[in-house]
Amino acid sequence: MKVLLIKDVKALGKAGEIKEVKDGYGQNFLVAKGFAKIATPEVVEKWKAEQENAAKELQEELTRLNAEKITLEATEIRIEKPVAPVGIKGSVGNGDIAEAILEQLGIEIDKKHIVLKKALKSTGIHEVDAKLGHAIHATLKVNVVGV
Repeated sequence: MKVLLIKDVKALGKAGEIKEVKDGYGQNFLVAKGFAKIATPEVVEKWKAEQENAAKELQEELTRLNAEKITLEATEIRIEKPVAPVGIKGSVGNGDIAEAILEQLGIEIDKKHIVLKKALKSTGIHEVDAKLGHAIHATLKVNVVGV
């Protein structure tokens, strides 16, 4: 019997491969546990269409992330904080930066994806790394202004 592997199966093959297996192993284990489907022409066509759609969506997401990277690196993020005798009152953390990006540019970035070695405690321009996903990083220019 021929089966289309949906998930990787140790000692048999990777997802997407069509393998010839014994009937009992195919029906009672692979298909029953959800590791494979019986490889009919309809199932194979549907699998190929799903893979093409997934690749297309991935390409669209990469294009969007690269556009966001260009926008983020070209723009200066401005954050206003009250002035203290030395520096600013409090500090600017990754949550403040994520909120400012959303307000100023309309791009939503999770605060966990903004990398700060330490909180920003002085006025001026600081460079901050942001992980956008799929190994795409943007270097942000954050301008902390005292008011």
